[in-house]
Amino acid sequence: MAKKKQEKTKSIEETLWQSCDKLRGSVESSEYKHVVLGLIFLKYASDKFEERRAELIAEGKEKYVEMKDFYNMKNVFFLEETSRWNYIIKNAKQDDIALKIDTALHTIEKNNPALRGALPDNYFSRLGLDKSKLSALLDKINEINTIADSGQDIVGRVYEYFLSKFALKEGKGKGEFYTPKSIVNLIAELLEPYKGIIYDPACGSGGMFVQSIKFIEAHNGNKKEVSIYGQEYTNTTYKLAKMNLAIRGIAANLGEKAADTFADDQHKDLKADYIMANPPFNQKAWRAANELTDDPRWRGYPTPPKSNANYGWILNIVSKLSENGVAGFILSNGALSGGGEEYKIRKKLIENNLVEAIIILPGSMFYTTDISVTIWVINKNKKSQIKSIGNETRKYRSREEEILFLDLRQIGIPFEKKFIQFSEENIKQVANTYHQWQTEDSGYQDIPEFCYSANKEEVEKKDFSLVPSKYIAFINRDENIDFDTKMKSLQSEMKDLLKKEEESKAELYTVFKNLGYEL
Repeated sequence: MAKKKQEKTKSIEETLWQSCDKLRGSVESSEYKHVVLGLIFLKYASDKFEERRAELIAEGKEKYVEMKDFYNMKNVFFLEETSRWNYIIKNAKQDDIALKIDTALHTIEKNNPALRGALPDNYFSRLGLDKSKLSALLDKINEINTIADSGQDIVGRVYEYFLSKFALKEGKGKGEFYTPKSIVNLIAELLEPYKGIIYDPACGSGGMFVQSIKFIEAHNGNKKEVSIYGQEYTNTTYKLAKMNLAIRGIAANLGEKAADTFADDQHKDLKADYIMANPPFNQKAWRAANELTDDPRWRGYPTPPKSNANYGWILNIVSKLSENGVAGFILSNGALSGGGEEYKIRKKLIENNLVEAIIILPGSMFYTTDISVTIWVINKNKKSQIKSIGNETRKYRSREEEILFLDLRQIGIPFEKKFIQFSEENIKQVANTYHQWQTEDSGYQDIPEFCYSANKEEVEKKDFSLVPSKYIAFINRDENIDFDTKMKSLQSEMKDLLKKEEESKAELYTVFKNLGYEL
């Protein structure tokens, strides 16, 4: 008797992804993502439009159903008839369907100023996606009821899942538009962006903003009490961010256009309460030798070296913080101990009591690079104070003379076979440790191989190095072993074990299949 296979229930986003990915054909993933995500947006915008239209009719306001103002007042995008999803589906088998989709997106953008510069521009006509595949893709996306359960944020989940999958597909050297979700979640839990101005100078597809709003909602806050500002250099990624935020009803100022944050700062006078960022790692030749030497963003500090933008990003962030502002951002580990002008800037940041925490992350967390990275927390106000987050009030002690070091290289769980991500428990553990260290009478303690609170005098004795392993104690550590190399070796062993496990599963599958079991 054949054994019945217990099938794992797939989520709507997983099922949809598998179907859509099969229809990609020979189109590059980097291009195809704009096709799929553009169609998901079109379906969502149309569903919201039809929902509002039905409301107007139910209220006896049929004469207003084609008037923009009656949609905009409810934060719904107005769609002309040829931009609506039912029109697109009705024409899905026509030879000119690609042109019709491009026209629909163009018309939506024209009629809704908030979407200016947001939607894919002539992708469908230009890419020449096989007509039958495009038609099948439309049928597949037609299955999503984007407003079936607003509490579940179905379309937001689908969009987020697709962004992560496209980043995985594009792999090393690409996919810079996406920061792994568990890292973004951790930064949000550290900073607790509850109300005020949130800024990201290298916002990618807007993941930092999305998680900030989720944090606010989880703590029963009001997303209308935050203002969001961002900037993105790549035009196609700028469009992704605008669509990502529009789908979730998040209002944001991403500048007038996609632009270089250093050469064309879109928010010159901004002072933010929270800054969350994942700037490009080790960006070379980010300015010419005679450019930006007297930029006001590094006033009081040496000019960052033109060979690497890491400290340019740090000083840009510091300059944008309000008096009580706090920032969490990701940089490569090289920024922790560089010499020359970087050393001078780092020394001054420490002397000015701005560096609050340095958190080294496990390897293999990013889909685009194997480089080791660190979260920096910069705080403009490390003095004792009282703060409220939702219903919780905390008394913060003065931390002006201290820096918290955290080493997370021994935590995390496998993800997609060859990557590492943080579990919810990991994030909670790290955030709780950080907040305990910040507050009075919390019982914080240094933990070997995990965390250490260093005073400024200790950091000065280490010549202002911010490498966590110089401060955090290690149990029974052989001083002749390079810990970083050892950790890389252990991570490599873990990858090999995961690979062997997959191979074993494949062998078992073949054996049971040959024995006649139904799998």
